[in-house]
Formats: sequence, C-alpha cells, structure tokens
Amino acid sequence: MKRSTMIVVATLGTVAVLALVLWLLDDKRAGQIGGAVSALAGVAAVGVAIWAALRQSSGRIRVAGTGEAMAGSSGAAVSGLSVQSEQSAALPDVNVEETGRAEATGGGQATSGVIL
Repeated sequence: MKRSTMIVVATLGTVAVLALVLWLLDDKRAGQIGGAVSALAGVAAVGVAIWAALRQSSGRIRVAGTGEAMAGSSGAAVSGLSVQSEQSAALPDVNVEETGRAEATGGGQATSGVIL
C-alpha cells in the first residue's frame, strides 16, 4: 500500500473513531472535546501546509509508476527519467521507482529506469 493511501486510511479511521466518541458523549462534554480537537487540527493543518511548501522548494525529482515505452527503427524508449549528460551534475535529489516496461526493436534502445 502506498504511503499516501495509508495516510488517507488512517485519517478516515481517526475521524470515524472521533465521531463515534463524540456521538456517545453528552452534548456539553462533546462540545468541549470537539472544540479542543478543532483547535489542534487547525494548528496541525498550518504546520502541514508550511512543511509541504518547504518540501516542494527543495528541488527533488520523483518519477514513479510510469507506463510502457516502445521504440523501433533506431528510436529510444524510456520508461522512467532521461537527462542529458551535461545536465546530470546539476540534478537535485532524484528518486525513480516502479518504472514500466521498455521495449525496443529494429536497432532501437530501451531503458526502464534512468538515463544520465
């Protein structure tokens, strides 16, 4: 299971448990707990937004779950990432995973992964 899917499932589970707890409590106690949870969730949301903004500015490249690539007649098929060699030294952190199948016929070249 992907990390993003696990996060969504955990979030939905937490919300379901919290909803059940609030439903079982009396109105006054549920209001107090609900207010505290709302305040904490708001602070957490601001923190996550700042973290996401800083993370995107780090210059990382992620390539994942690419499809099939086919080439023929001296062509090139890349299912992943291809970077010209003079640019490879300036690459930020690169993560390539779960690339698709690459196939070449008739003198072509095929790569499933990274070409630098």
